[in-house]
Amino acid sequence: MTEEKVMEEQTSSDADVKIGDQSRIEKINTTWNDTPTIDPALEQRIKRKFDLHVVPWLFGLWLLAFIDRSNIGNARIDGLSTDLKLNGTKFNTALAVFYVPYICVDVPSNLVLKYFKAGYYLPTLIVAWGICSTCTGFVRSYAGLLAVRFFLGLCEGGLLGGMIIYLAMFYRRHEMLYRIGLFYCAAPLSGAFGGLLATGLAEINTASYHGWPFIFFVEGAITVLFGILTIFFLPHVPAESKFLTEEERQAAVARLRLDAHGSTVTGDAAHEEFSWYWVRRALLNWNTILLSLDFFAIITPIYSYSLFLPTIISGLGYGRVTAQLFTVPPNMGAFFTVILAGHFSDRYRMRGPFMIAGCTLAIGGYIMLIASKRPLIQYGGTFLVAAGVFPSSPLVMGWLANNLAPHYVRATGTGFQIGLANMSAFIATFTYIQADA
Repeated sequence: MTEEKVMEEQTSSDADVKIGDQSRIEKINTTWNDTPTIDPALEQRIKRKFDLHVVPWLFGLWLLAFIDRSNIGNARIDGLSTDLKLNGTKFNTALAVFYVPYICVDVPSNLVLKYFKAGYYLPTLIVAWGICSTCTGFVRSYAGLLAVRFFLGLCEGGLLGGMIIYLAMFYRRHEMLYRIGLFYCAAPLSGAFGGLLATGLAEINTASYHGWPFIFFVEGAITVLFGILTIFFLPHVPAESKFLTEEERQAAVARLRLDAHGSTVTGDAAHEEFSWYWVRRALLNWNTILLSLDFFAIITPIYSYSLFLPTIISGLGYGRVTAQLFTVPPNMGAFFTVILAGHFSDRYRMRGPFMIAGCTLAIGGYIMLIASKRPLIQYGGTFLVAAGVFPSSPLVMGWLANNLAPHYVRATGTGFQIGLANMSAFIATFTYIQADA
């Protein structure tokens, strides 16, 4: 065969490859387009139904989760430390044990969320940790407290990441942050509501139990009942939402397909298949790594604040009941800032500037706590800390979720972010130790 003929065949072969590649690229690109094909009135109706049938249940889940996680701080000043002889750093160790299984289950839990049906899986988690929280009231030793805190973390570990990717199954990117804020505002609200509830429950006394066990008995029982109720109402995915009409279900899936920008053909997470390729893609994404480190820095003051606020206020010289009640105002302030930050972040489609503003506000609050010796100024600092750090958490989680797709990439990346960030709990739980009181 002549050299000219060989070159001619090679050129012909290369041309075929290029044509084939072009055909493949064109095929992929035609799976999506950004042309708005959904009636705006129909889309608004769909969002209103999701806001009514999805967000309130997530708000309740996160409210009870944060109450059950942090009520040990209220129980501490109501006699838990004295009854269980939690001297030295034993109380701090009990707090830290919670986060060991919590961190380990974040990614696996997110990956199985779709398999077990989100509408069943998330409420099952709350029922399980509600039982663990209730059992905390029966604890009579330090070892028992460690055991129940471990299982509480095991059951609660998959909740936050699960709720983030669950919302991504229903809402588009520019709608996500406000909805995350609507359920995450339950975190500071739990500090306000939990403090009021703990104040009343700690006054209950029986022949066998005095004060603090009733905080866990009542709050744990409420959690279990709410979890059972949620199972009957929380939808799995838009395509299976019974409160939507057939037209609305089709439009709900179509609008998510538009939002996927070609990362998935159907737009419906229920039809996506798991592959380790998606896991690697999420973990090697620089967005995942950078925003996970950001969350690590943000969540440290959130946890130390939530777990130790009653102790901080008590240390300012206030009595037990007064300290519990004084936890309410700063947490209520944070409740409103979370909602406002989420609203304006989605409106202007920006995350970073709002995070910077929140962190700056929190730094100012910590300066007031550290530099001043006047109780009134220190108490004022708790308002700034709460208003600054609580909005930053949903902002950084929503930011990453917006930048990852399809479902299993988002599930892995979000789980990794929350798992890495919660390692900061080992710092936060030893921020305030008894020797420094």
